[in-house]
Amino acid sequence: MSDTTVGFIGLGIMGAPMAKNLLDAGYDVVGYNRSQEPVDEHAEYGGESGESPEDVTERVDVVITCLPDSPVVEDVLRREDGVLEGVSEGTVVVDMSTISPTTTEALAEEVSERGGEMLDAPISGGEEGAIDGSLSIMVGGDESTLEEHIDLFEVMGETVTHCGPSGAGQTTKACNQIVVAAQMVSVSEALVFAKKAGADLEAVVDAISGGAAGCWTLDNRAPSMIQGDFDPGFFASYQYKDLRIAMEAGEAFGAPMAGTAVAHELYKAMETTGRGRDDNSGVMQVIEDLAGEEARVE
Repeated sequence: MSDTTVGFIGLGIMGAPMAKNLLDAGYDVVGYNRSQEPVDEHAEYGGESGESPEDVTERVDVVITCLPDSPVVEDVLRREDGVLEGVSEGTVVVDMSTISPTTTEALAEEVSERGGEMLDAPISGGEEGAIDGSLSIMVGGDESTLEEHIDLFEVMGETVTHCGPSGAGQTTKACNQIVVAAQMVSVSEALVFAKKAGADLEAVVDAISGGAAGCWTLDNRAPSMIQGDFDPGFFASYQYKDLRIAMEAGEAFGAPMAGTAVAHELYKAMETTGRGRDDNSGVMQVIEDLAGEEARVE
C-alpha cells in the first residue's frame, strides 16, 4: 500500500485501465469523470468517487488528468470547481492528456502560482498499453518531481522519459504522433497496393514485418486491418486532434511538415466521413475509398 493518494480525472478508454492499475498496485485513487458511469465503475473496482475536480484535488497528493484535448484540460483546471481551486502547497498535477505545448506552459505557471508543481506526461501505447501498464510516458517539468513519484509512473508505463522543462513532454508526444500517423498511412497504402496487385495480404504482412519495414503498426494493427476490424484502441478523432496540434506547432516553430500535412488531411477525411470513433488504423478505409477497393482477406 502506497502512502501517496492519487486523483484520476478522465476515466475514459485510456484513463480507466490506468486508474485500475494504480488501484492494483496499492494506491488509494479518487476518480472523477464528466459522465457518472465510469466513476461508478471505478468505485465498484475499489476506488473512491470525487464530486468535482476541486474535490478530487483537495483530497490527494497527486492528481492525474487524462482528457481529450486542450480546451477540456483548460476547463477542468480553470473552472469554478476546477483543479486549480483545489491546489495547495506541494500538490503535484500530472497532465497525461495530449495538448498544445504552449497551453501546458501556461497551466504549469498557474499551478506554480498556487504552490503546486505540474508535469506534462502524455502517453503512447493505445488501450493495450494502458491495460498492460506498458505505456511510453514522455514527461516535461521538474526532473526531481518526476523522480520523487517515479514508482507511480512505472505502474502505468514501461518507458518513462524525462524530456525537458514544461511543455517538452507535449512536444515529444507531437513527434510520436507524427511518426504513428506516418506508419498508419504507409501501412494502409501498402496493403491497398498489395490487394490491387493481387498479392496475398497475410503473406505480405508476414514478409515485410520481419525486414526493414518492420514497425509497431505492422505488428499490432495490420492483422486486424486486413480483417476489416477497426474497433478502437485509439480513436481516429484523437489522432486527427494530435495532428492538428503538430501542424500548429510546426507553423509556430517554422518546421517543415510535408508528410504530416498529408496524414492530417487523411484523418480529417475520417472525421468528415463519420469514422472518427474507429481505431486510428481505420485510415486505411480512406485509402480504400480512393482506390475503389477494400484490402481484405477472405
